[in-house]
Amino acid sequence: MNEPADKTTRFDAAHRQGAAGEPPVHPGTKHGQDALIAHERSRRVGLLAGWGRYPRVIAESLHSQGVEVFCLGVSGHAEPELRDACDRFEWVGLCKIGRAIRYFKKHGIHEVAMAGKIHKVALFQPWRWWKLLPDWTTFRTFAPHFLWRHKDCRDDTLLIALVDVFAKHGLHFGPATDYVPELLIGEGVLTDRRPSAAEWRDVEFGWQIAKEMGRLDIGQSVVVKDQAVMAVEAVEGTDQCIRRAGTLCRTGGFTVVKVAKPQQDMRFDVPTVGRLTLETMHHAGGRVLAIEAGRTILLDREETIRWANQHGLAIVAWSRPDDPRHAVDAKQHAAGSWSQAAMPIET
Repeated sequence: MNEPADKTTRFDAAHRQGAAGEPPVHPGTKHGQDALIAHERSRRVGLLAGWGRYPRVIAESLHSQGVEVFCLGVSGHAEPELRDACDRFEWVGLCKIGRAIRYFKKHGIHEVAMAGKIHKVALFQPWRWWKLLPDWTTFRTFAPHFLWRHKDCRDDTLLIALVDVFAKHGLHFGPATDYVPELLIGEGVLTDRRPSAAEWRDVEFGWQIAKEMGRLDIGQSVVVKDQAVMAVEAVEGTDQCIRRAGTLCRTGGFTVVKVAKPQQDMRFDVPTVGRLTLETMHHAGGRVLAIEAGRTILLDREETIRWANQHGLAIVAWSRPDDPRHAVDAKQHAAGSWSQAAMPIET
């Protein structure tokens, strides 16, 4: 991939002028060369990419900010097209943590972002260890979970173990949303269609259950119809949960509620929705998508909302624990309009 056109200009200016109160840095000296290398590395971010469009959005945003992106795409998960959005790209096996650590350290990376879904079901297939062939670092990290079974295999437990082993090697994960904060959706009814009174009741009912499922670290989504739970997300993921609800609720018209865990660590597993979520919901018979404002990533916002409007779906983002109708009504009344065009979405 070509480097940003202004990279040399910014690079030279930042170092030949020197920091405030310091003499200019001359690239021809050893001190100058060390400073240039240190600055170059400070403008590098590692990206550990799983499934979905989200990793590409992060890579493109970082690149537009003049940051070099060194990406490891998880085999069988990341999209091949992600390579085009990164300065450096390599594939890494799902159970090759040691190799991932060596790759980032080799390139002088200190900050790493995690984006995209990992299909956890791969860890529960027959002959999984022969297929995945974990390296020694992976084995040592996760043997207490999968072999000795002294520790559980909940999402947060496994991801924190991953983050901790990277930190021991000087690699620190930060929230990917710090680089693209505008992806976190603000509060409001985002579509032309508002939920009906019955659908609002389903939102409120499903919200309480989804939050409890999140507290238990089971999943982020529940599907509700007439204040009855049709499906609860577990290891299969949101899309499969929605499809299962469609087979169980053949009349359709159900509501999907997807929220962050009460203890949500924004470094990983942040709730994410986009057009593909809506397509799955529409084909299964869903009518309303309720998400948590300020803690949910909405990909390709304009396209996603336009698609929802074309298919008569409702999307509502809510952030308070009281009646969602009152919270959203007050928010949009203050904005003076129910329409998406008149009500800016806060980020």
